[in-house]
Amino acid sequence: MESGNDGPQRSDALRNRERILEVALAELSRAEDVPLSLIAKKAGVGQGTFYRNFPSREALVLEVHGREVRLLTDAATELLRDRAPDEALRAWMDRLARFALAKIGLADAMRRIVGTSDGPAQPGYKLVVEAIRTLLAANHAAGTIRPGVTVEDFVLVIAGIWEIDPRGDWRSQTARLLDLVMDGLRTGAPARG
Repeated sequence: MESGNDGPQRSDALRNRERILEVALAELSRAEDVPLSLIAKKAGVGQGTFYRNFPSREALVLEVHGREVRLLTDAATELLRDRAPDEALRAWMDRLARFALAKIGLADAMRRIVGTSDGPAQPGYKLVVEAIRTLLAANHAAGTIRPGVTVEDFVLVIAGIWEIDPRGDWRSQTARLLDLVMDGLRTGAPARG
């Protein structure tokens, strides 16, 4: 027989899980080796609740990373709904930079789990590639970027953002770099001629 409290318990459990993920993102963004007990405490949950949701550091890091990847990749479609394709692409590049640089501790924790690769072996890489493909296709269809730009071209061109020191003034440096990239992508675009 089911208890009458199943609904609220489920919603409480979901809220606890979300709170843990939010706190973990903030804490892991600062430092990869943050104690799990600190995350549980800041999330306002006990150790049992924490470990029921995330039995290991790896499980937590993978879930936080996966959630951030989904938010990043879903943003491509959302931006294309509200903006011109080239403006959507440029706004998405800002989100990609924040994903890459503002969460340096999370990136370090992911590298520790999956190895040193930032490329195809990284969980979520295929989703990011699909988001890029969607954005480039919309821009090619609108004629807002030069013809023939491939996903591989784009990834290589923006790779410089991973060289920026996240402890410095990465926001303005990244904005300048991505503006240069966007200007280059727009040069020779059919709609601009």
